[in-house]
Amino acid sequence: MWVVAEPLLPNEPPKPKGGRPRVSDRVPLRGIVFVLRSGLPRGMLPGEVFGSSGMTCWRRLRDWQQAGGRRPAAPHPAGTARPGGRVGLVPRFAGRSVHR
Repeated sequence: MWVVAEPLLPNEPPKPKGGRPRVSDRVPLRGIVFVLRSGLPRGMLPGEVFGSSGMTCWRRLRDWQQAGGRRPAAPHPAGTARPGGRVGLVPRFAGRSVHR
């Protein structure tokens, strides 16, 4: 999965003031996929297992969506990439059920 997702993610923004080192994109991506597949609320994501909190995963997903990601060189074979190169990671909600 990482081979498909990595080229679609935007580059890390520069940190002119330094600060805490950024967690690898691979870590929050695992948490995001787990939350979406399991239906677990992001606040209950076990940070000890995934290496980042649910809030970190949510912020990274938000940042990726705002940045728009990079356009893939070729369409994804499974057809999961959206027009413009964005990956469809956010489920659609209808009532109490989740549609993937």
